Amino acid sequence: MDDKIETTAEAGETVAIPRVHEVHADPQTGARIKAVPDPLRRPVADKSPAQWAYERLILYIRNFEEQLDQSQEVAMGFTGGDAGVLRIEGMGYFDPDIVTFYGSDANGAKTQLIQHVSQLNVMLRALPKTSGDSPVTRIGFRLAADLENT
Repeated sequence: MDDKIETTAEAGETVAIPRVHEVHADPQTGARIKAVPDPLRRPVADKSPAQWAYERLILYIRNFEEQLDQSQEVAMGFTGGDAGVLRIEGMGYFDPDIVTFYGSDANGAKTQLIQHVSQLNVMLRALPKTSGDSPVTRIGFRLAADLENT
């Protein structure tokens, strides 16, 4: 039993601080999120819906990339239409409620998706990297580093 006494503010903060919980069929899978970075541990009430969605997407993208080999890069599939996939090359948000993805489609055409957080639905996919000689691009790690520095 925990004998710690919390103030009302601490108790309220505990409820508002984000948590992550996952269960997988294979307990040894590398797919689960192992650690939540400090910026994502701040109370949700301090963030706009766009910022909150953006930060969690970074965590999921980085986690997905950790499972890819050196011949694959992260992309996202579109749901509900024939738009195809977008190789994720950048991501951002515009407060209070817009998240945007920058990249290229399967034909290499420049692509941008602007999404309202209430309709956010992202399917991460592994695609072969674009060039055989160039190093694999890991946008999730770059986004996570930016998040830690802001």
